[in-house]
Amino acid sequence: MRILLTVLFSTLSATAALSEETRQMDAHEHGVGALNIAIEGKSVAMELKAPGADIVGFEYEATTAEDRASIDQALAQLSAPLELFTLPAAAECVATETNAALEQEEMAEKDHDHGHSHDHDHGHDHGEKSEAKASHTEFHANYMLTCGKPEAITNIDFPYFDLFPNAMELEVQLITDQGASAFEVERDNPQLSLGGLI
Repeated sequence: MRILLTVLFSTLSATAALSEETRQMDAHEHGVGALNIAIEGKSVAMELKAPGADIVGFEYEATTAEDRASIDQALAQLSAPLELFTLPAAAECVATETNAALEQEEMAEKDHDHGHSHDHDHGHDHGEKSEAKASHTEFHANYMLTCGKPEAITNIDFPYFDLFPNAMELEVQLITDQGASAFEVERDNPQLSLGGLI
């Protein structure tokens, strides 16, 4: 299963290379996450990446008990893929493997300007302007599903947006035997139609 996940997402990454170049300036865009889906036989592999701001409302390192509790709750929610992305009951899908984690990356303050103020406390020391650091947190989850009737996956609903109010859009890439497709699923229309793609 992990080999399937690796191979199919490598294909997705290659397919997405051109679009990634065009988005390089906004590689970490608040409100926008990415969902990769690969379907082969009865196996469905999914990979979700979303900025910390989308999931818990902040990107600084959690220092308070409240912040840590928010992260723990988010990880628990992200560990239940079929409550985030609802597949038709007729497809008979069950999650067989889930893995959700929070990743953190430090970068120079000058690269962290998203048009919002840094006057508030991010839980880190800004120090001298030239040495200031900011952290970007990103939630990353991988899922493996087994579906008794994968041909019945004609649409996907996205309760994800109800669970995470700061999430505005998911860029979805799908690869099946029919080829690769790309979609944008937005909060105001949280459903994806896959008729003829499975």
